[in-house]
Amino acid sequence: MLQTLLDHRTIRKYTDKQVDDALLNRILEAGCRASTTGNMQVYSIVVTRDDERKEKLSPLHFNQPMIKNAPVTLTFCADFNRFNKWCRLRNAEPGYDNLLSFITASIDALLVAQNVCVAAETEGLGICYLGTTTYMAKGIIDALELPKGVIPITTVTLGWPDEQPPQVDRLPLEAVVHNEVYKDYTDEDINTIYAEKEAREDSQKFVEENNKESLAQVFTDVRYKKADNEHFSRMLLEVLKEQGYMEQ
Repeated sequence: MLQTLLDHRTIRKYTDKQVDDALLNRILEAGCRASTTGNMQVYSIVVTRDDERKEKLSPLHFNQPMIKNAPVTLTFCADFNRFNKWCRLRNAEPGYDNLLSFITASIDALLVAQNVCVAAETEGLGICYLGTTTYMAKGIIDALELPKGVIPITTVTLGWPDEQPPQVDRLPLEAVVHNEVYKDYTDEDINTIYAEKEAREDSQKFVEENNKESLAQVFTDVRYKKADNEHFSRMLLEVLKEQGYMEQ
């Protein structure tokens, strides 16, 4: 299992071979053994195999080809809809129309998503997380017919790998691990931590292609711009209100 985790790489190209239902269900069952707040399991997983449904999802994920090419697309959702209905049927009034509950359900959804991914990789399948899900939550809600109380959190494409890409880089362990208390970073620490990442050939290529002074500017000025972050934040807040997580 440790080797599976250490060997992780993102797979964006898949063969035409299908993932049979028995294998997929075994993977999903393993995923659902993930830790969950209060054993509530306030998440749902929408499995998409249908080509027409993928056509609807594709533009909502900025037309990334994995949506159409992967045999399976999994959308992991924060879901208090089911739990709320159970509560009301048992004469228990739920109080989950708030930000904390959304965060709780989001954590649940992400934990099960990662379990599913590790289980899939253990079986030889490849996966790719799509970060576009929360950007386009409203459209995905419509495409997947998600009711009030359900919000898409992340999407994973899954299938048999048709590529063996190199692993992407990771910061050294000392960059992210703090012993006992948080140790803030000096300028020297930052320079040391990011030195290898900045020296990579692909990093230097990104800087050159985008006509920037540094890799950091590629992130702040091109990939994850302030204006985009603010725009999608406003959109997500509207979704939270519409889906019942920001009731006054």
